[in-house]
Amino acid sequence: MTSADGPALAGALPALLASLGTELDGPPAISLPPARSAVLFLVDGLGRELLTEHAADAPFLAAMADAGPLTVGFPTSTPISVTSLGTGLPPGAHGTLGVRFRVEDTLLDALTWTEGKIDLRERLAPEAVQPRPTLFERAKAHGVRSTVISDRAYRESGLTRSALRGATYRGVGALGDLAAETLTALAEPGLVYAYHADLDQLGHLRGPGSLAWRRQLRQIDHLVALLAEDLPPGTLLAITGDHGMVTVDRRHDADTHPDLRLGEPMVGGDPRARLVYARPGSADDVLAAWRATLGDDADVLPGEQAAGDGWFGPVDDAVRARVPDVVAATRGNAAIVRSEGEPVLARLPGQHGSRSDAEQLVPLLVHTADAAP
Repeated sequence: MTSADGPALAGALPALLASLGTELDGPPAISLPPARSAVLFLVDGLGRELLTEHAADAPFLAAMADAGPLTVGFPTSTPISVTSLGTGLPPGAHGTLGVRFRVEDTLLDALTWTEGKIDLRERLAPEAVQPRPTLFERAKAHGVRSTVISDRAYRESGLTRSALRGATYRGVGALGDLAAETLTALAEPGLVYAYHADLDQLGHLRGPGSLAWRRQLRQIDHLVALLAEDLPPGTLLAITGDHGMVTVDRRHDADTHPDLRLGEPMVGGDPRARLVYARPGSADDVLAAWRATLGDDADVLPGEQAAGDGWFGPVDDAVRARVPDVVAATRGNAAIVRSEGEPVLARLPGQHGSRSDAEQLVPLLVHTADAAP
């Protein structure tokens, strides 16, 4: 398990804003060169260890200046990392504690902002679930123009409203579209955040490091190289990820194993990091059953102990109720699946969410226009 020491992903946008001359909370933890405009391109699933292992498939990225690694928050999954990135805060402060976490007795899916098939964007408004100001809102107050470039389907998503509000949103449909919109946004000075999901999708479907995953990495590397050629002078380009990924080969089923179902807890999180909410009076029994069943395949802690040990960063009182009764962070290549509640996810070979270096460490690669990478 990683120690989570060193610069955090949450510090990436403050560092880019400082490079533009806007320090929101004093000098940033990450030092970047001054720039006219700045772009942060987040490649979903781009873990540092995976990139190092497959550097031959990404020669341009491998040659870029390395300002990392960065440590992402726990659990190591997209909604947690994107909210930390967008707010500059750890999970315990912004309150998005998992892919699925409890809010007002509802198990909220932070990726889809649903419970089952029920859209929760009205009953659990994203701006209320995550009320802390985003860095884009704060930058706007300082006169910095910000643009978010991502899939057009995410424009009004709960996660976008929670983590990325305050920026102009440009919806795209493919890599070429992303590059074109990025360059268009850079016609005037400002901050650009661009996001692409396909590497993560192929990692889940085919496995990280698979042939399909490596070919996708090559496409991303080629895109970054072409984008770097066309950047306006004085533009700082930074590349990062939101988590890494591992291939799982041992599955414990929380929906069918009688000991994991003991007390009928509400099971959130994802296959590599489960957040377990016990029924009143059953937390100790649930903790004991999960520990005995998972053995060496997971670190199983009372939620308050995990919080006290800093897994979520400092936890605000306003989101304390979201801390689960039990946290299970898997080790090695194990996963805790839900074959009934998450049938598709349960079968996928590539997973992430836990505390290994392979999942928690992401790169921060930088290139300034008019300078060789």
